Amino acid sequence: MKIRRTLATAVAAAVTAPVLLLSVTPAFADDKPAAQTQNKPSIADLEKAAEAAQTAYDNAVAAEKAALAAVEAAVADTDPLTAAAKTAKEKADAAATAKAEADQAVVDAKAARDSLPETATDEEKTAAQTKVTEAETAATTATEAAATAATESDAAAKARDDNRVALARALDTARKALEKALADKNAADEALAKAKEEEAEGGEDGDGDGEACVPEPKLTTVVKGLPSTVVAGTTTNFTLQVTNGTKKRLDEVYPFAYVHATDKSGMKDIDDLVHLQWSSSSSKWQNVDNEHYMDAIGPMKAGAKADIKMRLKIDAKAPAGNGVTFVAGDYWNDNGDCGGTPDLEGYEFLIAAAGSNPGNVPDAKPGTSKPNDSDLTPQSGGSASPAGGTLASTGSSSATSQLALASGAALAIGAGAVFVVRRRKAGAHV
Repeated sequence: MKIRRTLATAVAAAVTAPVLLLSVTPAFADDKPAAQTQNKPSIADLEKAAEAAQTAYDNAVAAEKAALAAVEAAVADTDPLTAAAKTAKEKADAAATAKAEADQAVVDAKAARDSLPETATDEEKTAAQTKVTEAETAATTATEAAATAATESDAAAKARDDNRVALARALDTARKALEKALADKNAADEALAKAKEEEAEGGEDGDGDGEACVPEPKLTTVVKGLPSTVVAGTTTNFTLQVTNGTKKRLDEVYPFAYVHATDKSGMKDIDDLVHLQWSSSSSKWQNVDNEHYMDAIGPMKAGAKADIKMRLKIDAKAPAGNGVTFVAGDYWNDNGDCGGTPDLEGYEFLIAAAGSNPGNVPDAKPGTSKPNDSDLTPQSGGSASPAGGTLASTGSSSATSQLALASGAALAIGAGAVFVVRRRKAGAHV
């Protein structure tokens, strides 16, 4: 269903590209939604991006192949540095052998001199001493030659090894670059495929007699029991309450939830350290899907409510910072009618370092006005009681200042997302 994809894309954009959104947000304030599409890449733009990503990937493949070939060549006997190191080693070994032989010659000469009988003549004694002196001179020369050869061998081996290490590092860099290029290529291909799919859906009318998707402010989503401070390393349970405040039955209602977090500076994204899960009364805990939607609730009669059990898990290594949970909802009727909440509701909270204990803190408050849910009746079988988790560092919420850019832009984009689907029939129901 197009509205769901649009809203999910809007939130992802809101928390990852706030600078872009600053230029988009005034378009809604001025009631000029057409300006929103000026920054949206066209199919042609995405095709160029995909082509560029493919070229970059092909180049990365070639670079990795060349780097691998260089490493293999460096360890071959035909490599100049490898051959030089081998020759230098052989020379050093030969010099070491010559030194050992020279040292032994000194020992033998001294033994011969010392074994002369007392009857040896002066000439014999002088000759024996001369051999000792000559052997010692030869041994000194051999020692110096062996030391020189060993130094040259070490230098040659170092040059060979340094070259191999450098080439191995280059191969590792090339492989990482190839991995990134592949990820970029896949992302570009996926973006192009999705854009083409959405374009195809945009050119088709919805099935049946239903009208185009419209904003429905009486379809409300409210978070209950989410503390305004959450400690890293804990799991916090809360409830997402969906209310059909309209006067008609809604066949399928899709709750939407997204959590975004940063460090205290507001500049470092730590979304990978926060995890949002949901559970119905009859299912186990599940991760919110990659489009930030949960399974459909329905049918919901006019005035009905349904509670979804939610929990927020924050990794213990998460730094102190700020978070915001966005919620919304879309509906799809069997006759093709569709729509959704016009805005994203943002509930801001602080993230305290692991081990913090602030005591009792108030629940997180919504970033927009609370819906009027008086005179509404609960949907049978849909309620769940939230269980509070361990809380975190003291102090009132200051998430607004750090997250105002992302959350404010997301709220504006939420309205824009529904405007987009308002202009056309619903696409394929997914």
